[in-house]
Amino acid sequence: MPDEQTSRSITLGNEPDHRPGSAGERLLQCAYDTDERANRFYAEQLQDRLLPSMIEFIGRMEMAFVASADGDGECDASLRTGPAGFIQVLDDRHVAYPEYRGNGVHASLGNILENPHIGLLMVDFERDLIGLHVNGSARIVEDATLREEHPSLPVDEARGRRAQRWVVVEVAEAYIHCRKHIPRMARVPAQRDWGTDDPARKGGDYFGAKRQRTTERAAAAAEQAPDLAEPDWVLPSLPPVPAQQQPTAASVARALRDAPRDWLARRRAPR
Repeated sequence: MPDEQTSRSITLGNEPDHRPGSAGERLLQCAYDTDERANRFYAEQLQDRLLPSMIEFIGRMEMAFVASADGDGECDASLRTGPAGFIQVLDDRHVAYPEYRGNGVHASLGNILENPHIGLLMVDFERDLIGLHVNGSARIVEDATLREEHPSLPVDEARGRRAQRWVVVEVAEAYIHCRKHIPRMARVPAQRDWGTDDPARKGGDYFGAKRQRTTERAAAAAEQAPDLAEPDWVLPSLPPVPAQQQPTAASVARALRDAPRDWLARRRAPR
């Protein structure tokens, strides 16, 4: 196995354990008595390079889930999509996927800049109901640079699908994701707005995050506003009418006449 695997070994007793998997994996396998099953899986399924069948599988995938983490271990999961073949197999130890124009946040690329460890998961939801994990180390390569290294790299002329840069992954692990819990999905005709900056076509404020942020800011601004006991824009209230006295046209007219004068006198009175 590559050095990446041995660097994740643990020590049990006085002897280091150089078997695949992280320290957490191995400890839990012992604790939950699944080490026999795990060892069988490692021995039969775990590869340190891409098999021809895996390369064929990647060539027909139209999406991949990408897992990354920054230098502090804060994780992010993202989705990359494209036409079949958008993930390029450079050789049996390297794959590359394009970075199209997005929201400009660069969460995954930022993580890779700090921490090159990456995990890809590709799933066939339509035909074979099977998945493929590819774990390894990633680097960011500009489009022109990668094309100099790999002149046969295809060019996608579709609007919004021109690669600005690539993520090249050096394969450390490649293994199957079993079909047991993969749902079967059917393809339906759909138009995708590749590269659009139109908020509505990008999904808008689907989860209401922007609306919630606006509401929170308005509430915070209201709390910080000065508390005016008698703001200038508040109309004066009418003097109360005794309950036993039925209002008459004359009393209402008198109240309306005197109210502004009384209010103005209160405003001018020293406080």
